[in-house]
Amino acid sequence: MNNRRFFSLNDYFKDKFNEKIYKVSLDGGFTCPNRDGKVATGGCLFCSESGSGDFAGNKTESINSQIEQQLNLIKDKFPTGKVIAYFQNFTNTYGEIKHLRKIFYEALAHERVIGIAIGTRPDCLPDEVLDLLSEINEKYFLWIELGLQTIDEKVIKIINRAYSTDVYIDAMKKLNLRNIKVVTHLILGLPEESKKGTFNAALLVAREKSWGIKLHSLHILKATPLARYYEKQKFKVLTKEEYIEMIVDIIEVLPKDMVIHRLTGDGKSEDVIEPLWSLNKRDVLNGIEKELKNRNTHQGKKE
Repeated sequence: MNNRRFFSLNDYFKDKFNEKIYKVSLDGGFTCPNRDGKVATGGCLFCSESGSGDFAGNKTESINSQIEQQLNLIKDKFPTGKVIAYFQNFTNTYGEIKHLRKIFYEALAHERVIGIAIGTRPDCLPDEVLDLLSEINEKYFLWIELGLQTIDEKVIKIINRAYSTDVYIDAMKKLNLRNIKVVTHLILGLPEESKKGTFNAALLVAREKSWGIKLHSLHILKATPLARYYEKQKFKVLTKEEYIEMIVDIIEVLPKDMVIHRLTGDGKSEDVIEPLWSLNKRDVLNGIEKELKNRNTHQGKKE
């Protein structure tokens, strides 16, 4: 772990590519079966109108143009290096296979793109999509991101996830059989989610051999169903101290070779209702590092 207490994505990139790699977020113009009525309507409780891609490109622009625009935003700190093209907004395998092939390969054709990351749902991976992903994976660097968030059935209903945990487990088996890397998302602090429930979700992610994991606190954002739910229910929001303790508990049980892509999340500062402490990302990360040091612990210690 390069003398660090957890295996970060930056560490992985340095090991694999021997250089720093950035991600550029793209909008492929998708919707979601949890919005258009195929499985449900309204989307997940926490999802914003941009499909949890608040920092992504403009879907009215071509993929190549979006990449150029995103590169322009980071040109001062990262003028020449390689990037991962991250298809972030909504469900990025929920569409015609011809369209998927076109936009994925358009991204991969850019001279600075070293690979692609694709955010999707585990119930949107039919065989023809898996075949396309396998084809890409054989020639390029690829990972798939799945939003699991929780495995508590009561919480699943509250957040309107609209698929069962068995669907995630089945998708993991299919992706692992094809040697396709998977990053699984978990949210800490969901309504009525217990600490034990979150911990058990992390154990499941490890058991299903997810290559990577993204962990972050629940963000209550303006103009989301969650904001309206919070106004009515006023459920308990995690304190920074509670969040840090839970994160370190999870780090201890994750396999040493699992890549930790995120330990805290971002939301547009003007849209965040709670938790306000999440706006100081550096402070949260420093708190996690301090807790790891105080416990004299590290990733995989209790694996």
